[in-house]
Amino acid sequence: MLYDINLPEIKEVNSQGNSSTFEVEPLYPGYGMTLGNAMRRVLLSSLAGSAITGVKIEGVSHEFSAVPGVREDVIEIILNLKQVRFANNHQEPITISLKKSGKGEVTAADIKTVSGIEVANPELVIANLDGSKSKLEMDLHIEQGRGYVAVESRASEKLPVGMIAIDAIYTPIKRVRYNVENTRVGQMTNLDKLILEVETDGTVSASDAVKQSAEILVGHLQVLAGHDVVSVGSDGIITAAEKQESDMAQISIDEVNFSPRTTNALMNNDIKTIKEIMELKPTELKELKGFGQKAYEEVLEKLDELGVNKSDAEGDKE
Repeated sequence: MLYDINLPEIKEVNSQGNSSTFEVEPLYPGYGMTLGNAMRRVLLSSLAGSAITGVKIEGVSHEFSAVPGVREDVIEIILNLKQVRFANNHQEPITISLKKSGKGEVTAADIKTVSGIEVANPELVIANLDGSKSKLEMDLHIEQGRGYVAVESRASEKLPVGMIAIDAIYTPIKRVRYNVENTRVGQMTNLDKLILEVETDGTVSASDAVKQSAEILVGHLQVLAGHDVVSVGSDGIITAAEKQESDMAQISIDEVNFSPRTTNALMNNDIKTIKEIMELKPTELKELKGFGQKAYEEVLEKLDELGVNKSDAEGDKE
């Protein structure tokens, strides 16, 4: 039987805190389970996040130690540190610190962050100090990654001296559940409705997590379909042609064989790269100081030779 239905739509039907429920319908029979299972796997395994991958505790040499004046042992402290979630803009590993003294709780809010890093669950209890003279000092090594990576899988990784390696829980997704129900369109009553429930750690919204996961899945399917996808990331799907254009756009005008007069005119207008030329509208390019029609046409010809797409400018070419 051939089906003729509209493309499915996704609706966020419920949102509470870091959890959201989405409905996707109508889907061809069987596609609810297909999409639900695929999205669940991608959500749990493929989204980038940050985690503590190593800890150095003052006065502690290994993980099977006790910390004077601290109720929890090192193993318990490490288990709590695994639950600390970060919104992190740093692509490279970074080390931050925690210092607390006096009787009371030590929470994630006591972590001294730097610009570009924010603790998403500051209320999390890391340890408890028993006396007024008790103190806890730690250095925390934070990295970006995907999914879950055990210490054993990072055997070749070099941590700073004195750091205790920790299993890295990078994924920002805490829970994913899906269910498939029947729905109807007109006389067709056996279509699928996918109900997707997503809970995050607060460093990313559930809707953004679903969008990112779908883009990752689409990117891989495009490769199977024969498209020239070179990467799938936070910026979406990038094709080989788009990457080539992006690379070309970074070229300095000194590297392009422009005539001396055109080169000087561009430099005098503080234009130093092909990218900066691409950001100008045709009329803006023509109106540059000391820039005439001949120079304008020369620029378009060179862009064409480089394979950089500036269709709006080419359409304006006389």
